Amino acid sequence: MSRNEKKLIANNKKVYHDYFIEETYETGIVLHGTEVKSLRMGKCSIKESFLRIENGEMFIYGMHISPYEKGNIFNKDPLRTRKLLLHKSEIMKLVGKVKEKGFTLVPIEVYFTDGKAKILIGLAKGKKLYDKREDIAKRDLKREAEREFKARF
Repeated sequence: MSRNEKKLIANNKKVYHDYFIEETYETGIVLHGTEVKSLRMGKCSIKESFLRIENGEMFIYGMHISPYEKGNIFNKDPLRTRKLLLHKSEIMKLVGKVKEKGFTLVPIEVYFTDGKAKILIGLAKGKKLYDKREDIAKRDLKREAEREFKARF
């Protein structure tokens, strides 16, 4: 694997269906040894997870990292709260944004880059039902156009 190449471990596809992503941030994550080994094996899920900022620090809740098979007593709770690493200025900026109506923080994907586990988080605004329908209609039109184009050639 070359430098700056990222190895995707888990992603949350539903985020793009439920939210408009305004900004994204790459954050580090505080992990214990067996959790890193489990992540390298791809045993992670962020489907049910969410982010909170407490006392100037950011935490991820509900991120499931399966216990490492050979980890025995060193394994931690798979659903424990994990701290995210972000610059203080970025956290303060996000605190201000989240206080605005409609904004929330969501985890988008977990990956390795340069041997370090990272989480891509997004500052998101919730979609209304009609926005979701509009996206589905656009996707269907695009698919139909591609089918017609393929049929011609």
